[in-house]
Amino acid sequence: MMHIEINGTAATADALRMPALNSYGHFTAMQVRDGKVRGLDLHLGRLDASTRELFGRGLDGARVREHIRHALAAAGVHDASVRVYVYRPDSDEPATLMVTVRPPQSMAQEPKRLMSVPYVRDFPHIKHLGGFGQNHFLGVADRAGFDEALLVAPDGLVTEGAITNIAFWDGTSLVWPDAPSLLGMTMALLEPRLPSVRRRVTLPDLPAYRAAIVTNSQGFAPVGRIDEVEYAVDAELMKQVTAAYDAVEWDLI
Repeated sequence: MMHIEINGTAATADALRMPALNSYGHFTAMQVRDGKVRGLDLHLGRLDASTRELFGRGLDGARVREHIRHALAAAGVHDASVRVYVYRPDSDEPATLMVTVRPPQSMAQEPKRLMSVPYVRDFPHIKHLGGFGQNHFLGVADRAGFDEALLVAPDGLVTEGAITNIAFWDGTSLVWPDAPSLLGMTMALLEPRLPSVRRRVTLPDLPAYRAAIVTNSQGFAPVGRIDEVEYAVDAELMKQVTAAYDAVEWDLI
């Protein structure tokens, strides 16, 4: 079941008209365990920066934390999947906040199959609403038997997954595509904790890599295939990624 609050109050049918009819905004998604989250400062920083860019005003992190705590308490849970949505303000507040609380999730560890698609998100550095293109190509990939869509620019530049970041293993470093994309929270946590480089990656480059992983707010998983290029699961790489992720401290909300 989902619990929804808007500006700290349980959502009513009338209050939900605003998000139902408004696709201009942004959000962050997090996994909460025992009232804690990995990378809380990164989430708050993302929300503040995007609010400043979209609405011209900052967003107080203390207010965000208060609303998350309130929603978790009202839902009666300590473990959850939480999203914080930010919309244009309709009052004196700098922004309208909607917090959703759902059951906790984690990414399944089966190797993911990705289908390359010709699409790059608008304003990719913002985790914004209205992802029609992403959802469309996710559906295309699913119907073709894939788990995820890999977004590729017209010149063949690999950018990101529809709902993930991607990194390629060259045997020495994780190569994160040097391309317009969202800095996902799990990517932001793993990149400085593992041997990592940013490099231009194109579709013709894919067979040269030994392995690949995808990451998002639910965690990470190995990649088993991109189009016709197959990757073996590198056990040592996955061990390193797991150790780095497990070493990240949980921040009390």
